[in-house]
Parts: sequence; C-alpha cells; structure tokens
Amino acid sequence: MSTEQNGYKSGSNLEKVLRAGHFAFTGELGPPRGTTVKEVTEKASHLKGMVDAVNITDNQTAVVRMASWAASFILVQEGLEPNFQMVCRDRNRLAMQADILGAYALGIRNMLCLSGDHQQFGDHPQAKGVFDIDSMQLIGMVKRMRDEGQFLGGAEIEDPPKIFIGAAANPFAEPYEWRVHRLAKKIEAGVDFIQTQCIYNMERFRTWVKQANDMGLSEKAYILAGVTPMKSVGMAKYMQSKVPGMDVPEDLIKRLQGAGKGKVAEEGIKIACEQIEEFKEMQGVAGVHLMAIEWEHKVPQIAEQAGVLPRPEVD
Repeated sequence: MSTEQNGYKSGSNLEKVLRAGHFAFTGELGPPRGTTVKEVTEKASHLKGMVDAVNITDNQTAVVRMASWAASFILVQEGLEPNFQMVCRDRNRLAMQADILGAYALGIRNMLCLSGDHQQFGDHPQAKGVFDIDSMQLIGMVKRMRDEGQFLGGAEIEDPPKIFIGAAANPFAEPYEWRVHRLAKKIEAGVDFIQTQCIYNMERFRTWVKQANDMGLSEKAYILAGVTPMKSVGMAKYMQSKVPGMDVPEDLIKRLQGAGKGKVAEEGIKIACEQIEEFKEMQGVAGVHLMAIEWEHKVPQIAEQAGVLPRPEVD
C-alpha cells in the first residue's frame, strides 16, 4: 500500500504513520473567502500537534475560496502537513497537472482526488463545469505521474511528484449495494488511502467495512472513517433531510434533543468520541478523518477525549 513499494518515498508524514501501523487522525480546514493569511494560521493553531495531516478543501460546496494549494502552502510554513484537495469541476487536465507539480514543489505531499460539488449549488451557479476527467481518472493520472513519471499526454516528467494519493468514499449513497464496488474501482485506479463521508449510521458503516474486508480492499488501501461532530439539533435535522448521501438516524437526533438546554454541542462531541473509540477497534479502519470545519478550536478537546493523543512521531 505504500508508495515506497513502487520505488518512491513520498515524504508524507500521514503515509509514515499509516505504514507504521498507527491509528491515523486527520483534520480539515476550510480556506477563507479572502486573502487573510491570519484566518488560516489561526485555525491551524488549534490543529498543530493534534492531527497527522490537515485536509485543505477546494472551493467546497462550489463557493469561491482561497486556492487549496495556497492555503496548503501556508500550512507547510506553519509546520503542519496539508492534504491538498483537488476537484474535477474547475480545471482541465492541463491545469490539474500543472497544479500538482506546483503543489509538490511547494512541499505538499498528500492529495485528495474528488469530483466536486456541482456548481449550481454554489455562489456562481452560471459557472461552466469543466469535468474534463472524473475523480477515478484523476487518481489514475496522479498515479501515472508518480509511478511512471509521465504526464497524461505521454511526455516524461522531470523529477516526478511523489504524492500520497487519497480519495473519498460514501458508504451511504444509493444504491448502497454498489458503494463497496465503487471503493474497489478507486483502489484499482491507484488510491493509497480513503477518507469516508461523515458517518452517523454506524450499523450501515459496519456492514460496508465488513464488505471491504471480505473483498480484501482494506488490505490494499488505508480506510479513514469520517467523523463530524453535531453542533446542534438543527444541524442534525438539516443533514438528515437536505444533504444528499447523508444518513442520520432518528435515534441520534433524539439523543441530541434529550441532552438538555446548552448541552447539545457537548453531546455531539461525546457521540463523535464514542465513534472514534469504536473505530480504533474496528477491523479494516486505519484511522479517523475529523471534519470540524469552523469548529477547529474544538479539535484539541475531541482529540483528548477520544484518546488519540499524543500523535506518533515517525521517521
């Protein structure tokens, strides 16, 4: 599963943590809707020493933000390891390959390959979606650049980017029975690690992981379970009814409602920590990806409460 097996060393701390058999713990940071570097460094300060790598989103929800590679570079300067996200919505293969070279040259060693939310849901609904290649083809392109030292057009790359390749998986989107087969296709395309959609239906997730284990997929790529703490009952209801591919069970909403006035957020954190404790013992799960966007200041509490500190130091 390691890039080292292909004759490369990515230099990725996340890869080293996973390859050493440690339970990985990654975080996430949404870049600002402006040029303020301090907004990135302030959020990053809460993540330092708490996580093994930090995902930097790429115009998430099709809303314009600081470029993922730029915010990732700020993290490198802050001593944090970024996981640079790239969506297929906004660039053709020329721009994608150029950004991959540029990101690697700036010290970025991890990349998450995504399709991207459709532009009609964002703040520029009239924007033209590019989708020159899809996320599966993007994975294959990065792998070709890294392992074969070739651009998609066939030309040789001088000093290829030794990227640790990631992708996303949603165990809850319909049709459910196809979800594990889509995971298999991404692994076949060349992915090294997977971060899942945020998980609330634990029973369905356990089924998906068992399928992945039975098919040998968890031995071919590292699976990180997605966790997003619920901040409020309103957030839970919105995700249950309005967010496609999200599965929020009714009993979770009832538990939040029963937490009492002013205690819902703490109950949400408690639920997230209980999930993380289970994931630590679950066969086929190599780590957790904590998505606490705009709640970065809570990450130290969650990391402490979930028992994932201190983070391992690896050579």
